[in-house]
Order: sequence, then C-alpha cells, then structure tokens
Amino acid sequence: MWSDIETKRDYLNYLELAEVVSEVLLNPSMRPVSVGVFGTWGTGKSSLLNLIEAQLRESAKDEVIVIRFDAWLYQGYDDARAALMDVIARTLYEAAKDDAGLRGTATSMLARVDKVRALGIGVELAAAAFGIPLFGVATRALGALSDVVAGKADEEDGKALVEGGKKVAGIVRPAKEQSPPEQIDAFRSEFAQVLVGLKKPMVVFVDNLDRCLPAQTIHTLEALRLFLFMEQSAFVVAADEDMVRNSVSQHFNGASSRHVTDYLDKLIQIPVRVPRLGITEIRAYLLMLFADAGNVPEANRAALRTGLEDNLRRSWETDPLTVEEALAFCGKPSDELRLSFEIADRMAPLLVKSTHVQGNPRMVKRLLNTVRLRVGIAARRKMPVDEAMVAKFALFERCADEQSINHLYSTITGAPKGTAPLMAELEGLSKDRERFAAKAPKEWEKSFGFIFDWFGLEPKLGNLDLRSLVYLSRETAVLRTSSSGLSAAALDALAGLRAAKTISSPMGLRAVRTLPAGERSDVMRELIGDMRGHADWKKKPEGFVGAKLLADSDAGAAAQLAVFIRNLPPPMPGWLHVSVKDADWFKEEA
Repeated sequence: MWSDIETKRDYLNYLELAEVVSEVLLNPSMRPVSVGVFGTWGTGKSSLLNLIEAQLRESAKDEVIVIRFDAWLYQGYDDARAALMDVIARTLYEAAKDDAGLRGTATSMLARVDKVRALGIGVELAAAAFGIPLFGVATRALGALSDVVAGKADEEDGKALVEGGKKVAGIVRPAKEQSPPEQIDAFRSEFAQVLVGLKKPMVVFVDNLDRCLPAQTIHTLEALRLFLFMEQSAFVVAADEDMVRNSVSQHFNGASSRHVTDYLDKLIQIPVRVPRLGITEIRAYLLMLFADAGNVPEANRAALRTGLEDNLRRSWETDPLTVEEALAFCGKPSDELRLSFEIADRMAPLLVKSTHVQGNPRMVKRLLNTVRLRVGIAARRKMPVDEAMVAKFALFERCADEQSINHLYSTITGAPKGTAPLMAELEGLSKDRERFAAKAPKEWEKSFGFIFDWFGLEPKLGNLDLRSLVYLSRETAVLRTSSSGLSAAALDALAGLRAAKTISSPMGLRAVRTLPAGERSDVMRELIGDMRGHADWKKKPEGFVGAKLLADSDAGAAAQLAVFIRNLPPPMPGWLHVSVKDADWFKEEA
C-alpha cells in the first residue's frame, strides 16, 4: 500500500520545473515576486511545492528564510489573515532574536499581531454599531450584521450586536490607541526593518488554499497583500485555479470573469501550471511505486529513480525504458516485482487516456491501493485470483462510466458459474474494432474507446470464473469514491445533500449552489455509494433527496443517477417512480 500524501521525491519529472521556479525566487532582480502553482486536485501541487522548497534550501543553504503556511489548517480555528501574519512574524522573530539591533523591532512586530487580531475583532463590532472604518479580521461580526440588515436575525440578536459594539468601541478605541490602519502600517514598517536587517530574502509557501471554503480562501489572499511588493519577499501559492476563481466570484457577489482575472493577476505575477502527465511519466511513476512497495533495496531504488529521471529528461530523443531495463536496476527482482512492472506497462496508456483519470497521480495511487487491498482480502479468503486480474478489473471500474460497470457486473453474475461467453468472444475481437463494436453491448457506448483497449490487455479473463472479482469490487466499492479527496467546499455541500429531507430543503438547495462544478460528478458518486448499501428499497434511502437535487441541476450528475436507478432490482418502488417520472433527465435516458 502507498501513503496518500504528498511526496518529497520526484517520481513525476517535476524537478526541472522546481529548479526553474527556485532560480526565479533566488534572483534579487525578480523580488518581490508571487508565484502561483496551479493544478487540479491530485495532480501533485503539494509535491511540486516540496521539490521547490528542497531545491531552494539546497541552492541557498541558510541564506534564505523559508516559511510554510497551510491555509486549511487554520480553517474554523483562526482568521486566516491574522494566522498568516502570526506565522510570518514568529518565524522572523526566531531568526532575529539573537541580533541585539533587531531584537526590539522583532519583538514589537510579534506583539503587534495580537493587537491587530484583538483590535480587528473589536473594531468590527464597533463598526456594526457606528460605521467606523475597519480592518476586517472578525468576519463573523459582519456576518451577524448582515443578518440583522437582511432581517434574518431576531430583534434580541440585533440589540445584543449593537450593545456589544458600543461597549467594545469604548474599550478598544480610546484616543491614545492606534487605529487598525495605523497598526497595520506599523507592522509593515517593522516587518521591512527586520527583513532588511537579516539581509535574507523570505519565501512563503502557501498550500491547500483550494481545500478552504470561499471566505477562508479570500482572507488568505487578502493577507498576502500585506507583504506583496515589499523588498526581499516572495510567495509561492499552490491552488486549483478554478476553485480560487469560484471563491473570488462568490466573495464579490458574482463578479465577472474579467474582474476575477484582474483580481488574480494583481496577486499572482508568475503563474506556473502543473504539467499534465503523459504515458511515459505515468509509467515511470507506477514503476517507482511498485519498486517502493516491492522490498527493493534503497540503493537499487535510487538507481532506478535516477535511470527513470534521466530517461524522462531525454524522452524527446529516446524510447522509454523497457520492463527488463527497469528491472535491471533492481538487483535480483522477485517474480512478484516482475509481474507488478508488467502490470504498470499495460496500465499506463489507459490511465492517461481515460477521461476519469487523465494521468492524475493521486487517482493512480488510490487505484493501486484498491488493488493491493483486494489482493490481500482475496488471499485470506483463498480466492482464485492474482494481482494482474484484480488490477485489470479495478481499472475497468475506475475508467468506465457507471452504466458500463453495472452491465459488466450483471453479465458476470448472470452467467453460469461466473463465466460469460461474451467476454471470451470480445477478447477474440480485441484487434478488430469494427467487429468488436458490432458485438459489444449498447450499454458500453459511452466508454467504448476505453473498453475496446481494455479487452486487449493481459491477462485474458473470458474463460475464468469472475464472480470473486465482482465480490471484491462490491466489498471495497467505497474506495472508488473516497470523499477524503474532495475540497472543503465539496465536502460541505456533500454533508448538506446527505442531510436534505425534502426537495425544497434550504440546506440542500444551498449545497447545490455552492458545490464547485468540477466536483459535482464526484459528489454524486459519493451519494450513490451511500445508497448502494441500502437493503430495503421500499423505503427511501438517506441521501436520495440530495442526489435528486443534484441531478436536477447538473446533466452529468443526472446521467449517473439515472444509470444507478435503472440498474436497481425490479420492480421500481412507488415512491421512486413518483420521484423521477417527471424528471427530464430520467425520461431522456429511457
């Protein structure tokens, strides 16, 4: 099994890109500078950040101050703006505390963070009552005020807010105290003095921004403005650009695409997009993962890594390493490792071409973990399967659409002893696309290209009893749609959809509105996964209402739900018929 966290090893040939970004950060003529590392979920943004940081430390040694800030870590516990100020101030204080000339300034800067945090909260409450200009730290106060203005809060809440504002105004805004803008100006001045005195550039890595809810995302971006364009400072921000755009649009009440672009362009000077991986890169990634899990000695793994990296760098002029050439780096490879490398060689093209994977490293790793888990279960239950069989079957589930998967299940479970003649027949036609298409079930049309290639893969399964593979699939189906990979906004929407009890549920409707477009399919998979375990369909399962709400708003999600419903055991219960009979998406699929 493989850990599902970012790596500090370069398995994806990102080192070249990390070297270029590191050179930009260390170039005095480029600072101050902000770099955006953009990519979708699971493409390796955090891993690329690790490589950039490692390259930076190696090149600059102790002549650079490196700070890591995880925006997601502070969600719900602290204001992102104050948290970022605090992390930076504490790091600079540690670097300057032994310098007699800087110690006083660094101490004042550190103390000022708490003043700004406290003052910001108080001033926002006061602003709620008196309209005083504010810094904007305690957004909950403004949220409460907006509820009062919109009539959402009751009279007592409104009175409490105003009275609280008056009291705080008297406490935190005495004449002798500095105002929030003055505190911020003083903080910036002390920050600049410390950084100049240390004679070192500061590079801040901001990660997991796209896992945050929109408000937290915007607060973190706003905090960056305190430090941008100040000498000796550099920021590297990793995020899914579409998720950030969605947060900006929501925060500014549906700002136009141009305004969202302008906002991001002012904050991110150099956008760097994580490269989409090709077959050669994914194949090398798989080989390294299998070598790591195959008890290959560290020295041999290092040799394999070097060999693969060199091969990838010269991929424009040379062929990929063969399986035998890769195994040669591994000393005396076991039969199991040889089989794993052969599986990697077969799977790589399909993992890249599949629209459900597209070479996404995290999806690839999760697929392999699913395979290893199933192989372990099969061994304990003495099932007649091996890793290659399990891998091929899991690949179908990961890359084909829901309707194709369900039809494959029913074909196998409906055949005598789990051996379907159609499987063997199609394997015999795996090199004749036209004849294969004529024989293939119509239920496979949406994923036809992938399925045609899949039948050409070894090992052949047509003459085998495949019931154990179906059993393993259903036993571990939750792994195919694990919610741990969803963004914070999607997880929040998923919880709302699961809790929705009626079609008019405000919670459910709000969840649909806030669910990022790129994650609607994944959330529908989650909801369908919940319903798969429902035993008595005479009763409505938890999550169905949310699934229908999502289907009514998104064509892709609707297609998933329609396929799931049509593959339920007949007859259709009355409540379900009433729920979907007038739905356009269900009629269209009929």
